[in-house]
Parts: sequence; structure tokens; C-alpha cells
Amino acid sequence: MKRGVGGMTRSILVTGGTIFVSRFIAKHFVEQGDDVTVLNRGSHPPVAGVRTLVADRHDLGHLLDGERFDAVIDVTAYDARDVLDLAHALEHAHVGSTIMISSSAVYPETNLQPFAEGVRLGRNMFWGDYGTGKIEAERALLQCMDGAYIVRPPYLYGPMNNLYREAFVFDCAREDRRFYLPHDGDMRLQFFHVRDLCRFLEQIIDEQPTQHVFNVGNPDSVTVREWVDLCYAAVGKTPTYASVDDVEPRNFFPFHDYEYSLDVHAQQEIMPDVTPLDKGLCESYDWYRAHVDQVNTHPYTQYIDLHLAQTAQKPQPVH
Repeated sequence: MKRGVGGMTRSILVTGGTIFVSRFIAKHFVEQGDDVTVLNRGSHPPVAGVRTLVADRHDLGHLLDGERFDAVIDVTAYDARDVLDLAHALEHAHVGSTIMISSSAVYPETNLQPFAEGVRLGRNMFWGDYGTGKIEAERALLQCMDGAYIVRPPYLYGPMNNLYREAFVFDCAREDRRFYLPHDGDMRLQFFHVRDLCRFLEQIIDEQPTQHVFNVGNPDSVTVREWVDLCYAAVGKTPTYASVDDVEPRNFFPFHDYEYSLDVHAQQEIMPDVTPLDKGLCESYDWYRAHVDQVNTHPYTQYIDLHLAQTAQKPQPVH
């Protein structure tokens, strides 16, 4: 079905289009009936139905001259140079909206939470150069592209996720492994389904909101234990737990030992409904079991078996 204002087909340029977020975005807009062009170096097979421009974003020359895009969705901007080189290549193209997918990593961990869009940006000790690079990219975009939008998600999940996050928990469930919680498992995590991200991008393209920087995410966070429960349930299993203290969690767990939350009230005013986490994780598992080879695994279980299996303590029951 054709989408967009007045039912018109949109012309969309997506940087990347090869893995997880950028690939899902490209596929989503194709399925909406839009004309989708992806810009990448041709290292992965393209999504069906897209037009692929094979080039390095830092060496585009006149490739984009005369092109017309209702929206440019920049998923692969990690620093100011990334933004400026693409902006230069688009100088002789006709572009409607430019949207950069940024990150919650732009907020320093010392800020008051939940992080609101207008607060101070700065280096986050957990995200390091990744976060500062995103800050530089945001500033460059706002300086060189009039009317640009910035979207800051928390942890993204869903089909096509090549990061070993929910897939790690699915593997533990499939193998009937005891799950090793960082500390007591009460640290909270905030997620956002990649399809909800796409739906929000559609809202920006079609509605052109006056606000130009948005946090996005599920309004409700979950504890690590609750997230693992839902991942196991997606596999049809129930976890047993052990708690781990005095060990760096990233050795055996796919997230930093860092709890944060984003204020997503502005998103909710535009798009109040989001995918329930349990439903989204079931969808993630359905995709994963058919595409195991597309996920970049990490040796968490090897570390657990070598260093934790004999020493971890079962958590005390909650009263």
C-alpha cells in the first residue's frame, strides 16, 4: 500500500541498508510502497526492491547531483566528517527532510534522569568516543542542514538485530542454561522496537513536527531479570538464575553496568502506541531461529563456563 501525505509514494535515501537498523529501515519503507535508495559500499546483498548506490560516503563526488529525495535517513553518521561529506554531496540534490539516527550515548551519565532532549550533552564514561562522535555529528548536521531532525533511541531490538543481545539470552534458553545476572538483576533497561523507530520516522517525514530533536523509546523500562524472563518465554522456557558480583558484567552479559532512562514524552505525543516488549521479543526470536548465522556471537558462555559456573551464588528470593 502506498503511504505518505496524500497517499503519494515517497522517495527515501537510506545510508547503509546492509545490517540491522539501516537494513530494517530500507525494508520497511519498501514495504510501504516507497521508492528506496540505499547508499553503501556494496559489501552485503541488498534488500529486495531497493536501488543501490555503491560508493564510499566520503568520496561521493557528483553521484547525488540532481537526485530528489523526500527524506534522507542517515543511519551511519558517527562523527562530523560523516555528516559534512554527505551534506556536501547533497548540495546539488533536492532533499525534503534529513533525519539522523543518533543515540542515547550523547548524554553524560551524570545528568539528571530521565534524560530530556534539551539537557547538556557530553562524554559518557560508558560509551566513550562513540557518544562524543555522535555529539559532533549532531552539531554538524544542525549547522549545515536547515530543518534537520535528530532521533536518539535507547537499546534497539527486533528482527535483523546482528548484535548478540537478545540472541544471547535466546541461546541460553534453547540450551536450558542457568542465567547469570549482573548483581541482583534489578538494573533497568529501556528498549525500542526497530519497527517503532521506522513508524516514528514516517511521522517526522509526513508531519514535519516543529520539534527537531527527539528521544524515542518505550516509556516503561524493565529490569534485567524481567527482560530475561521475557526472552526465555519467547523460547517457551523459564529461567533459573545465579547472581554475579565483583565481575565486570560485560564479560558475561551483553549490556554495560549502567542504568539510564530517556524522557520520551515528545515521542508519545506524536506516536503514543509502541510494540509491547513481550510481543517484540517473540518476533525477534522467530527471526533469529531462521537467521542464526546473521548474528555476531560473543563468547559470553565460554567465560561463564570457565569463570563463573562453579562460583556464582543464587540470588536471594524477593520478599
